[in-house]
Amino acid sequence: MDLFETTDGDSIHSDVLMQTIKMMQHPAYGNPYEWSTQDFDVGRALGRGKFGRVYIARERETGFMVAMKIMFKSQLTKWNVEKQLLREIEIQSRLKHPHILRLYTWFHDDRRIYLALELAAQGELYKHLKAAPKGRFDEPRSARYVSQVADALNYCHANNVIHRDLKPENILLTDDDNIKLADFGWSAHTKSNKRKTMCGTLDYLPPEMVDGKMYDDSVDQWCLGILCYEFLVGNPPFESQTTQHTYDKIRRLDIVYPKHMSSGAINLISKLLRIPSSYRISLRDVMNHPWVVQMKM
Repeated sequence: MDLFETTDGDSIHSDVLMQTIKMMQHPAYGNPYEWSTQDFDVGRALGRGKFGRVYIARERETGFMVAMKIMFKSQLTKWNVEKQLLREIEIQSRLKHPHILRLYTWFHDDRRIYLALELAAQGELYKHLKAAPKGRFDEPRSARYVSQVADALNYCHANNVIHRDLKPENILLTDDDNIKLADFGWSAHTKSNKRKTMCGTLDYLPPEMVDGKMYDDSVDQWCLGILCYEFLVGNPPFESQTTQHTYDKIRRLDIVYPKHMSSGAINLISKLLRIPSSYRISLRDVMNHPWVVQMKM
């Protein structure tokens, strides 16, 4: 497993250098290693999920800090999501990108499964969105986050991965206010780039999923358009009181843009929320969009 990896650089701060040396001296460095609960001190809870909790944890020999996701096998079996978890582990352990949360390693005992994840100290982006003035982000902050998410998704697509469940709850923030795309539970690894499973979150569903059609990785572009709108407004554009009403608004592209939203932001969102899906702009074009570039300056 690759819990301990080093990166090259011309200069490394002394404490980082000492940490690197400790990691390189660990028996796991460059060798097969069976991780267990004996390797970690588990601290306070960071969050709670359907199948378990996430805790801050420290690797005992080096002091390396991680977020330890602990899930109960009985709950996974009860909800019949064992295969989904294994797919999530297989996908996330392979992805190594600055804006994707790293899964360093995983192990299990008789009752539980443990995922040692990268620590994103500021937690869910959703709580920061709700705590922001008027419950929304300003345009420079939104543009920076959208660009980082687009970068992460572009990397996923280059590696034949479709995320399929983009939303503020599945994005984490680091100490230095950068995005970490997380929660790959609904992700698909597919070389054919064609899927038909309906999954994700109601307000973020693309029209091709709503209509039960085949779709490709451009569903992530649709979700990015919804995400950008939610950043700037505080709620998704097709949110309604009933599921059917939400479906109808999605099919009709029934979007209301508030007066406070700039023409540049509207232009980007309108290029992502397009039917058919082939009309949606690429993720690289999102990163180079004039509104994104201007707001990030």
